[in-house]
Amino acid sequence: MFFFWSGVLSAFSFPVAAWLSRRIGLINTMVFTHIPSSIALMLAAFAPTLPLALALLLIRAALSQMDVPTRSSYVMALVTKAERTAAASFTSVPRSLAAAASPALAGVLFAASYRAWPLVLCGALKIIYDLLLLVQFRHLKPPEER
Repeated sequence: MFFFWSGVLSAFSFPVAAWLSRRIGLINTMVFTHIPSSIALMLAAFAPTLPLALALLLIRAALSQMDVPTRSSYVMALVTKAERTAAASFTSVPRSLAAAASPALAGVLFAASYRAWPLVLCGALKIIYDLLLLVQFRHLKPPEER
């Protein structure tokens, strides 16, 4: 049941991301939804009860995918038509590789140390990524935001 609702929340976040990005911009939508998502992930690692941990993970599910449509829109707006296929591949491959490698890395961290480390490390790395994204691209607006 948890995974069903997690998937539903994640799916409904896509149209919400489109609505939100029209109001605050693509980069801001990516960053300001991803950071609370990462904080919810890190807090879930320390939740004292299962219901609280699951609630935090559902909050994360509702926010964590809002960067997908906004990132695609942002990249497609900034590259030429001829570059779009390559740009889509270039931005998707690292995400797929990370998804493939992360279970093995998480398993090693779970086995070698405190159980919260994979979630804390993942959340911290995502927050650093989001802040760097904001700093690097906040002034580079796509045509619809100019």
